[in-house]
Amino acid sequence: MRRLFPVTDQTPAAEVGEWSLDELADAYAYPEGDGLWLRANMVSTLDGAAQHDGRSQPISCETDMRIFGTLRGLADVVVVGAETVRMEGYRPARAREAFAARRTAAGQGPAPAIAVVSGSLDLDFSLPLFVSPLVPTLVLTGNGAPPARIEAARKAGAEVVTAGEGSRVDPARAVRELADRGLRRQLAEGGPRLLGQFIAAGVLDELCLTLSPMLTAGDAQRIAGGPAVAVPERFTLASLLEEAGFLFTRYRRI
Repeated sequence: MRRLFPVTDQTPAAEVGEWSLDELADAYAYPEGDGLWLRANMVSTLDGAAQHDGRSQPISCETDMRIFGTLRGLADVVVVGAETVRMEGYRPARAREAFAARRTAAGQGPAPAIAVVSGSLDLDFSLPLFVSPLVPTLVLTGNGAPPARIEAARKAGAEVVTAGEGSRVDPARAVRELADRGLRRQLAEGGPRLLGQFIAAGVLDELCLTLSPMLTAGDAQRIAGGPAVAVPERFTLASLLEEAGFLFTRYRRI
């Protein structure tokens, strides 16, 4: 394990010091090759809460946000559920100079696209996420979505992608539709319901989980919700970082 910051005065010198964004980008690089890779990024307290007062920010920290930014800087597309867009006040992804050369070398645009999963399209299409993104926002929905809402999304500048039947978005089809558009390095940022759907569909390749050294009690959501899988799927630990009691883990499907 390599630490981001010293834990005690006896921490070896080689383990002391904040990682640069380049080092973090190397540590969290997507696998080489042209295949689809879906990773999720979540934060959880010691007692399993993924949120406090409906938001993830209160249980996060500065280093968690640096890793959050790094994961975005590496992704082709950020996939997020409609409820999370509403609760977290999502804005368009921005271009960051720190990742510009790396993205150019990988054949990526200046910033990842945001893909919002919504069967009902109950979204505010006047938000900057839809009307002024650097890269056009995608909306993943079913073929039974209300036509008026589809038209509203398109008028706002979003690309509407059909990825399911009726009002339901099929998670496996959603990731394939994105990959077919060249968006193969995929990052799911939540919420718990969407992550649960990806897990149940067996399409999640990697989980980047920050374990926050906090206890909240209450009835907050876990990082994944929805129907249980028939047999728990085993993941293996790929990397582990630590800072001020926060554990930054990365697990990959076996």
